[in-house]
Amino acid sequence: MGTGIRAELKVDADGTCPVADAAAEAGEPTFSVSKGTNPGASGHVTEEFMLKDAGDGVVSDTETPVDPVFTYGSKTVYRFSRSQGQGCPCERVESFDCPVVDVHTRDGWLYLVFHAADMTELQDIITTLREEYPAVDIRRLLRSRGDPSDHDLVFVDRGRLTDRQREVLERAHEMGYFERPKGANAGEVAAALDISRSTFTEHLSAAQSKLLDAILEE
Repeated sequence: MGTGIRAELKVDADGTCPVADAAAEAGEPTFSVSKGTNPGASGHVTEEFMLKDAGDGVVSDTETPVDPVFTYGSKTVYRFSRSQGQGCPCERVESFDCPVVDVHTRDGWLYLVFHAADMTELQDIITTLREEYPAVDIRRLLRSRGDPSDHDLVFVDRGRLTDRQREVLERAHEMGYFERPKGANAGEVAAALDISRSTFTEHLSAAQSKLLDAILEE
């Protein structure tokens, strides 16, 4: 059994993705995002996505024209063409030879799903995205275990955490609170967050409990 990691990331595409822009304009999530390349038009990509009825249609905030091509009842398929190498989040992930296996938008955010070979590759991808886009949130990680006799999957859903719990957990990790020896103690992390030590401990305990529940539940 492979030991890779399935990752779902939530990315603020910052105007680089016509799909996210069009969906945000329509105020609807996208469905069935697909991409194809024409062998006769090197470096050119055509994409399609589906939206619920957007009234007068959608308008992308980018300079890329987005045109309706087919209607399924209350849903419409839109198409646009673009050049490769424009720096969208999907291309950033695929530059690591990790195909994006699912992409959709919701509430103006772009959601990407891909498989990383290992934690090092995943961290490199996340670092690259965070250097280029305003916000990148790890929504879910699914990791398969290497023992062929053990077919369980370890599933971590960060959506279980509140925004505050996630902030506390991330800051503690950044400052080395979980390292041995510690890079920072509870008081130092609490001070960095501008909260009391007891509040830090409360949020951290709640976050860890939720993550352990997700890992250990059967």
